[in-house]
Amino acid sequence: MKVGYISVIGEPNVGKSTLINELLKDRVSIVTNKPQTTRHKILGILTKEDYQIIFIDTPGIIENPRNQLQMAMKKTVENTFKSVELIYYLINAKRPVIEEKYFRDVSSPIFLVINKIDLIDRRLILPIIDEYKDSCFNEIIPISALKGDGIEELISTTLGYLPEAEMYYPPEYISDRPERFFISEIIREKIFEFYGEEIPYATGVEIEDMKERGKNQKDYIKAVIFVEKASQKGIIIGKNGEKLKRLGTISRREIEVFLDRPVYLEIKVKTLKNWRKNAEAVKKMGYR
Repeated sequence: MKVGYISVIGEPNVGKSTLINELLKDRVSIVTNKPQTTRHKILGILTKEDYQIIFIDTPGIIENPRNQLQMAMKKTVENTFKSVELIYYLINAKRPVIEEKYFRDVSSPIFLVINKIDLIDRRLILPIIDEYKDSCFNEIIPISALKGDGIEELISTTLGYLPEAEMYYPPEYISDRPERFFISEIIREKIFEFYGEEIPYATGVEIEDMKERGKNQKDYIKAVIFVEKASQKGIIIGKNGEKLKRLGTISRREIEVFLDRPVYLEIKVKTLKNWRKNAEAVKKMGYR
Protein backbone atom coordinates (compact mmCIF):
# COMPACT_ATOMS: atom_id res chain seq x y z
CA MET A 1 0.00 0.00 0.00
CA LYS A 2 1.02 3.64 -0.41
CA VAL A 3 2.24 5.18 2.85
CA GLY A 4 3.82 8.49 3.75
CA TYR A 5 4.05 11.60 5.91
CA ILE A 6 2.91 14.94 4.52
CA SER A 7 3.72 18.27 6.17
CA VAL A 8 0.99 20.89 5.71
CA ILE A 9 2.47 24.38 6.02
CA GLY A 10 1.53 27.95 5.21
CA GLU A 11 0.91 31.36 6.71
CA PRO A 12 -1.44 31.72 9.70
CA ASN A 13 -5.15 31.36 8.96
CA VAL A 14 -4.65 29.99 5.43
CA GLY A 15 -6.78 26.90 6.10
CA LYS A 16 -4.31 24.15 7.06
CA SER A 17 -6.41 22.75 9.90
CA THR A 18 -9.60 23.01 7.86
CA LEU A 19 -7.95 21.02 5.07
CA ILE A 20 -6.81 18.22 7.37
CA ASN A 21 -10.22 17.99 9.03
CA GLU A 22 -11.82 17.77 5.57
CA LEU A 23 -9.36 15.11 4.41
CA LEU A 24 -10.05 12.97 7.48
CA LYS A 25 -13.79 13.75 7.60
CA ASP A 26 -13.18 14.23 11.30
CA ARG A 27 -11.92 16.97 13.56
CA VAL A 28 -8.37 16.58 14.81
CA SER A 29 -7.42 20.28 14.69
CA ILE A 30 -9.24 23.22 16.20
CA VAL A 31 -10.35 25.91 13.77
CA THR A 32 -11.16 29.56 14.47
CA ASN A 33 -11.20 32.76 12.42
CA LYS A 34 -8.16 34.07 14.32
CA PRO A 35 -4.60 33.53 13.04
CA GLN A 36 -2.10 31.37 14.95
CA THR A 37 -4.82 29.19 16.48
CA THR A 38 -2.74 26.06 15.88
CA ARG A 39 0.28 25.90 18.20
CA HIS A 40 1.25 22.22 18.15
CA LYS A 41 2.28 19.69 15.57
CA ILE A 42 -0.75 17.42 15.20
CA LEU A 43 -0.89 14.20 13.19
CA GLY A 44 -4.03 13.39 11.24
CA ILE A 45 -4.02 9.80 10.00
CA LEU A 46 -6.04 8.89 6.92
CA THR A 47 -6.24 5.15 6.27
CA LYS A 48 -7.97 3.57 3.29
CA GLU A 49 -7.77 0.11 1.75
CA ASP A 50 -4.76 0.93 -0.41
CA TYR A 51 -3.04 3.82 1.40
CA GLN A 52 -2.26 5.44 4.72
CA ILE A 53 -1.33 9.14 4.74
CA ILE A 54 -0.15 10.87 7.90
CA PHE A 55 -0.80 14.60 7.61
CA ILE A 56 1.16 16.90 9.91
CA ASP A 57 -0.80 20.01 10.85
CA THR A 58 1.56 22.82 11.81
CA PRO A 59 1.38 26.32 13.27
CA GLY A 60 1.36 29.17 10.78
CA ILE A 61 4.78 30.28 9.58
CA ILE A 62 6.11 33.07 11.81
CA GLU A 63 8.88 35.12 10.23
CA ASN A 64 10.03 36.99 13.33
CA PRO A 65 9.09 35.27 16.62
CA ARG A 66 8.43 37.70 19.45
CA ASN A 67 8.52 35.31 22.39
CA GLN A 68 9.47 31.77 23.47
CA LEU A 69 6.08 30.38 22.43
CA GLN A 70 6.39 31.71 18.90
CA MET A 71 9.98 30.47 18.72
CA ALA A 72 8.76 26.98 19.65
CA MET A 73 6.01 27.20 17.03
CA LYS A 74 8.52 28.30 14.36
CA LYS A 75 10.83 25.42 15.27
CA THR A 76 7.91 23.00 14.99
CA VAL A 77 7.27 24.11 11.41
CA GLU A 78 10.94 23.93 10.42
CA ASN A 79 11.30 20.44 11.90
CA THR A 80 8.42 19.11 9.83
CA PHE A 81 10.38 19.83 6.63
CA LYS A 82 12.57 16.87 7.54
CA SER A 83 11.75 13.20 7.03
CA VAL A 84 8.49 13.69 5.14
CA GLU A 85 7.59 12.26 1.78
CA LEU A 86 5.77 15.39 0.63
CA ILE A 87 4.98 18.99 1.58
CA TYR A 88 1.71 20.81 0.98
CA TYR A 89 2.33 24.57 0.90
CA LEU A 90 -1.04 26.27 1.28
CA ILE A 91 -1.73 29.79 0.08
CA ASN A 92 -4.87 31.91 0.13
CA ALA A 93 -6.31 32.33 -3.39
CA LYS A 94 -7.46 35.83 -2.41
CA ARG A 95 -3.91 36.80 -1.40
CA PRO A 96 -1.51 34.51 -3.31
CA VAL A 97 1.73 35.56 -1.64
CA ILE A 98 4.36 32.86 -2.07
CA GLU A 99 7.71 32.58 -0.30
CA GLU A 100 9.93 30.12 -2.14
CA LYS A 101 12.77 30.91 0.27
CA TYR A 102 11.24 28.48 2.77
CA PHE A 103 12.21 25.60 0.50
CA ARG A 104 15.83 26.35 -0.39
CA ASP A 105 17.18 23.34 1.49
CA VAL A 106 14.14 21.07 1.14
CA SER A 107 14.57 17.83 -0.78
CA SER A 108 10.99 16.54 -0.53
CA PRO A 109 8.51 17.17 -3.36
CA ILE A 110 6.34 20.25 -2.77
CA PHE A 111 2.74 20.85 -3.80
CA LEU A 112 1.51 24.42 -4.07
CA VAL A 113 -2.08 24.12 -2.82
CA ILE A 114 -4.18 27.17 -3.68
CA ASN A 115 -6.90 27.21 -1.03
CA LYS A 116 -10.14 29.21 -0.68
CA ILE A 117 -10.91 29.19 -4.42
CA ASP A 118 -14.58 29.45 -3.46
CA LEU A 119 -13.90 33.07 -2.48
CA ILE A 120 -12.62 34.29 -5.87
CA ASP A 121 -13.65 34.38 -9.51
CA ARG A 122 -12.51 31.02 -10.95
CA ARG A 123 -11.01 32.84 -13.93
CA LEU A 124 -8.33 34.21 -11.59
CA ILE A 125 -6.98 30.75 -10.72
CA LEU A 126 -5.23 30.04 -14.04
CA PRO A 127 -3.01 33.17 -13.89
CA ILE A 128 -1.78 32.07 -10.44
CA ILE A 129 -0.95 28.61 -11.77
CA ASP A 130 0.81 30.07 -14.83
CA GLU A 131 2.91 32.39 -12.67
CA TYR A 132 4.37 29.54 -10.63
CA LYS A 133 4.38 26.61 -13.08
CA ASP A 134 8.16 26.90 -13.57
CA SER A 135 8.98 27.38 -9.87
CA CYS A 136 10.08 24.91 -7.19
CA PHE A 137 6.67 23.27 -6.93
CA ASN A 138 6.14 19.76 -8.29
CA GLU A 139 2.37 20.20 -8.55
CA ILE A 140 -0.05 23.13 -8.31
CA ILE A 141 -3.56 22.19 -7.19
CA PRO A 142 -6.46 24.59 -6.50
CA ILE A 143 -8.90 23.57 -3.76
CA SER A 144 -11.52 24.76 -1.34
CA ALA A 145 -10.92 22.97 1.95
CA LEU A 146 -14.16 24.40 3.32
CA LYS A 147 -16.31 23.20 0.41
CA GLY A 148 -14.34 20.04 -0.39
CA ASP A 149 -13.57 21.14 -3.97
CA GLY A 150 -10.42 19.63 -5.47
CA ILE A 151 -9.83 17.22 -2.58
CA GLU A 152 -10.13 14.08 -4.72
CA GLU A 153 -7.59 15.43 -7.21
CA LEU A 154 -5.26 16.37 -4.36
CA ILE A 155 -5.35 12.84 -2.94
CA SER A 156 -5.02 11.05 -6.28
CA THR A 157 -2.04 13.23 -7.27
CA THR A 158 -0.47 12.73 -3.85
CA LEU A 159 -0.56 8.93 -4.15
CA GLY A 160 1.73 9.12 -7.16
CA TYR A 161 4.46 10.58 -4.93
CA LEU A 162 4.22 8.13 -2.02
CA PRO A 163 6.27 4.93 -1.64
CA GLU A 164 4.96 1.41 -1.11
CA ALA A 165 5.30 0.41 2.55
CA GLU A 166 3.61 -1.18 5.54
CA MET A 167 1.22 1.12 7.42
CA TYR A 168 2.67 2.92 10.42
CA TYR A 169 -0.50 3.06 12.53
CA PRO A 170 -3.44 0.73 13.16
CA PRO A 171 -6.30 1.55 10.75
CA GLU A 172 -8.60 2.80 13.53
CA TYR A 173 -6.17 5.59 14.56
CA ILE A 174 -6.94 9.12 13.37
CA SER A 175 -4.20 10.81 15.45
CA ASP A 176 -1.28 10.07 17.74
CA ARG A 177 -2.45 12.50 20.42
CA PRO A 178 -4.08 11.38 23.72
CA GLU A 179 -7.55 12.37 24.91
CA ARG A 180 -6.16 14.99 27.30
CA PHE A 181 -4.59 16.89 24.43
CA PHE A 182 -7.83 17.12 22.46
CA ILE A 183 -9.79 18.15 25.55
CA SER A 184 -7.36 21.01 26.22
CA GLU A 185 -7.60 22.04 22.57
CA ILE A 186 -11.40 22.13 22.69
CA ILE A 187 -11.25 24.49 25.66
CA ARG A 188 -8.63 26.63 23.94
CA GLU A 189 -10.76 26.81 20.81
CA LYS A 190 -13.68 28.15 22.86
CA ILE A 191 -11.42 30.78 24.40
CA PHE A 192 -10.50 31.93 20.90
CA GLU A 193 -14.20 32.10 19.99
CA PHE A 194 -15.47 33.85 23.13
CA TYR A 195 -12.74 36.37 23.94
CA GLY A 196 -11.34 39.10 21.72
CA GLU A 197 -8.02 40.74 20.99
CA GLU A 198 -5.01 39.55 23.02
CA ILE A 199 -6.73 37.29 25.57
CA PRO A 200 -6.72 34.05 23.50
CA TYR A 201 -3.02 34.45 22.65
CA ALA A 202 -2.08 35.01 26.30
CA THR A 203 -3.78 31.81 27.47
CA GLY A 204 -2.59 28.23 27.74
CA VAL A 205 -4.67 25.25 28.81
CA GLU A 206 -3.48 22.26 30.81
CA ILE A 207 -5.52 19.23 31.88
CA GLU A 208 -4.45 18.85 35.49
CA ASP A 209 -6.54 15.80 36.35
CA MET A 210 -8.78 13.33 34.55
CA LYS A 211 -10.58 10.37 36.15
CA GLU A 212 -12.93 7.78 34.73
CA ARG A 213 -15.54 7.11 37.42
CA GLY A 214 -17.21 4.02 36.08
CA LYS A 215 -20.79 3.13 35.23
CA ASN A 216 -23.54 5.70 35.88
CA GLN A 217 -21.03 8.34 36.97
CA LYS A 218 -19.64 11.28 35.06
CA ASP A 219 -15.92 11.32 34.32
CA TYR A 220 -14.06 14.08 36.14
CA ILE A 221 -11.86 16.55 34.27
CA LYS A 222 -9.97 19.41 35.88
CA ALA A 223 -8.56 21.99 33.48
CA VAL A 224 -6.40 25.00 34.25
CA ILE A 225 -6.36 28.09 32.06
CA PHE A 226 -3.11 30.01 32.45
CA VAL A 227 -2.99 33.73 31.71
CA GLU A 228 -0.14 36.22 31.91
CA LYS A 229 -1.72 39.01 33.97
CA ALA A 230 -4.18 39.32 36.84
CA SER A 231 -6.35 41.60 34.69
CA GLN A 232 -6.64 38.83 32.07
CA LYS A 233 -7.79 36.42 34.75
CA GLY A 234 -10.62 38.79 35.58
CA ILE A 235 -11.65 39.00 31.93
CA ILE A 236 -11.70 35.21 31.56
CA ILE A 237 -13.83 34.79 34.70
CA GLY A 238 -16.14 37.73 34.07
CA LYS A 239 -18.58 39.41 36.44
CA ASN A 240 -19.81 36.95 39.07
CA GLY A 241 -18.04 34.19 37.12
CA GLU A 242 -20.56 34.31 34.27
CA LYS A 243 -18.04 34.21 31.41
CA LEU A 244 -16.13 31.27 32.87
CA LYS A 245 -19.39 29.43 33.50
CA ARG A 246 -20.42 29.93 29.87
CA LEU A 247 -17.01 28.79 28.66
CA GLY A 248 -17.23 25.70 30.85
CA THR A 249 -20.73 24.77 29.71
CA ILE A 250 -19.97 25.03 25.99
CA SER A 251 -16.62 23.26 26.38
CA ARG A 252 -18.19 20.44 28.42
CA ARG A 253 -20.85 19.80 25.79
CA GLU A 254 -18.26 19.51 23.04
CA ILE A 255 -15.97 17.35 25.18
CA GLU A 256 -18.88 14.98 25.83
CA VAL A 257 -19.46 14.67 22.09
CA PHE A 258 -15.77 14.01 21.55
CA LEU A 259 -15.53 11.38 24.32
CA ASP A 260 -19.04 10.00 23.75
CA ARG A 261 -19.69 9.98 27.49
CA PRO A 262 -20.84 12.47 30.15
CA VAL A 263 -18.24 14.46 32.06
CA TYR A 264 -18.00 16.87 34.96
CA LEU A 265 -15.67 19.68 33.90
CA GLU A 266 -13.98 21.93 36.43
CA ILE A 267 -12.02 24.91 35.11
CA LYS A 268 -9.65 27.03 37.17
CA VAL A 269 -7.87 30.18 36.02
CA LYS A 270 -4.33 30.89 37.20
CA THR A 271 -1.83 33.64 36.50
CA LEU A 272 1.59 32.58 35.24
CA LYS A 273 3.32 35.88 34.65
CA ASN A 274 4.61 36.38 31.10
CA TRP A 275 4.58 32.62 30.49
CA ARG A 276 5.00 33.00 26.72
CA LYS A 277 8.40 34.60 27.29
CA ASN A 278 9.56 31.89 29.69
CA ALA A 279 11.15 28.86 28.02
CA GLU A 280 10.40 26.55 30.96
CA ALA A 281 6.76 27.66 31.14
CA VAL A 282 6.38 27.13 27.39
CA LYS A 283 7.68 23.57 27.82
CA LYS A 284 5.29 23.04 30.73
CA MET A 285 2.43 23.84 28.37
CA GLY A 286 3.63 21.10 26.03
CA TYR A 287 5.32 23.25 23.38
CA ARG A 288 8.70 21.99 22.22
